[in-house]
Amino acid sequence: MAKTPAWTRKEGKNPKGGLNAKGRKSYKGGTLKAPVGKGTNPRRISFAARFAGMKGPMKDSKGRPTRKALALKKWGFGSEAAARNFANRHKKKK
Repeated sequence: MAKTPAWTRKEGKNPKGGLNAKGRKSYKGGTLKAPVGKGTNPRRISFAARFAGMKGPMKDSKGRPTRKALALKKWGFGSEAAARNFANRHKKKK
């Protein structure tokens, strides 16, 4: 029986949020890049816009940060509101 890709298992996830290098490499949809933690990189702006509206808690029932909270932190945002403000300030005008 074949193993599932690393990005779906613990060994492909970074405990501090997001995927580790092995998890990014195993993703079949293309080449994933590491998070951009600061600056106004277009990838970071896009991430902020997507995650600002993401539903779900920032902490689980035991008070630990959820994967969503860890991902936001990895990209340099302390909360959904911080991501929303960043995205609104830096998104391109049509």
